[in-house]
Amino acid sequence: MELFLSTYVNKVDRKGRVSVPATFRSTLATHRETNLVVLFPSFRVPALDGTGSNYVEEMNERLETLEQFSDEHENLSQLFAEAHPLTMDGEGRIVLPEPLKEHAQITSDVAFVGLGAMFQIWEPGRYAEHRATVRDRSRRQGTTLPPRSGPARRPE
Repeated sequence: MELFLSTYVNKVDRKGRVSVPATFRSTLATHRETNLVVLFPSFRVPALDGTGSNYVEEMNERLETLEQFSDEHENLSQLFAEAHPLTMDGEGRIVLPEPLKEHAQITSDVAFVGLGAMFQIWEPGRYAEHRATVRDRSRRQGTTLPPRSGPARRPE
């Protein structure tokens, strides 16, 4: 699977269009629906969560492992209710819907933030604050990657 990496800041034009970074477009091109961007309001932060069609399908498969009428299923299925499937135009732009712009308080610029299988779209100033908070928390907590599964690898 191709990953969404790095951070890019792009302008939102007066029609509400923004160019998806070229590296993100090439990652999306590996998905079943190559020109589709799926955005939804983040549950945790004032940003938009985004991905392509393959990962949305995987999210649905994982959701279907939960008890259908459970609170957890209902909570997580809200992601799909609030999702906006957006098709990129020939120049790689999407139009950000007003409810999403309001959630993330986006006006003139956006930061596309790669998170691996997903990405986020932030108002750049808010992202700078969030990034500093996460880095500080990571240092305090001594955050590290979990060990690889399977047999341990010896250093070379």
